[in-house]
Amino acid sequence: MPDAALTPQMASKFAQIALTHVGREYPNVSVHVLNGPADARTPRALHPVFYGSYDWHSCVHGHWLLATLLRLFPDVPEAPAIVGHFDATFIAEAIAGELAYLKAPARGGFERPYGWAWLLLLGAELRRRGGPWDAALRPLSDAFEGRFVAFLPKADYPVRAGVHSNTAFALALAHDYARVADNVALKRLIVAKARAWYSDDADCQAWEPSGDDFLSPTLMEAELMRRVLAPDEFRAWFARFLPRAAAGEPATLFETARVSDRGDGKIAHLDGLNLSRAWCWRGIASAVASDDPLRALAMGAADRHLDASLTHVAGDYMGEHWLASFALLALLA
Repeated sequence: MPDAALTPQMASKFAQIALTHVGREYPNVSVHVLNGPADARTPRALHPVFYGSYDWHSCVHGHWLLATLLRLFPDVPEAPAIVGHFDATFIAEAIAGELAYLKAPARGGFERPYGWAWLLLLGAELRRRGGPWDAALRPLSDAFEGRFVAFLPKADYPVRAGVHSNTAFALALAHDYARVADNVALKRLIVAKARAWYSDDADCQAWEPSGDDFLSPTLMEAELMRRVLAPDEFRAWFARFLPRAAAGEPATLFETARVSDRGDGKIAHLDGLNLSRAWCWRGIASAVASDDPLRALAMGAADRHLDASLTHVAGDYMGEHWLASFALLALLA
């Protein structure tokens, strides 16, 4: 699928998928601290806004997907349904319920850092639009922004996993939010932490993928550094980080992941890995000099990874409740 781009037809398909799951309460996986018997409640009672999509963070980025598609394709056939859903969802009373959940004891680590980052990216998208949805969500965005500000100074080490705990992914999305929100202080904090965590990394061996990765620890780190470093500095850093990339090494970064069972929620993560790698490779290619042989290799790898999993964003709910968001990241890169 060379040079795949988001089309109105794809936007409509993605919107249809998201509209079927952002309000679907069950099945539901809840990572939930109970402070007492009264906390044994249904997902919708705990989370008046983000109770659908199998889990909280997927519901957040399902809404990000819908908001983004509505901005890019305001005449998409699903637009009235999106607007109606957002009008009913992004209201002060419901957001207050989400805030109350966060403020309860022992919930300081709720969705850290993955859900935090997606919530901020949703906040950035609604800020672009302005209006009542943005106004309703802002207190929740402010709360997660505050959690990043409190957490990052004490986070001495990054998390180099291929799943939700990955810190490079979280900082990349939070950096996008800081840019849109024009939050200079948060942006500086993110840049400083990214430099502290990753600047000295060199000759990465890229021992991946693991069996349930949906992020490449290697490429996600590079995609973050592309955001926080000046172009020349990034190219110098990347040359140290992956010194043989122009020769197609480490080969595993250029090869697509095989998904043996899309009904297995963990194995289905590998479709997300293919899509998120496409996103990263496209971003990296955009920062490489036009005459660098890596540019063509990176775009070829992005195309192969997209081709491997773009047709699988729907089908089984284990992937359907989240994969379209990663496809959209890749297609917009």
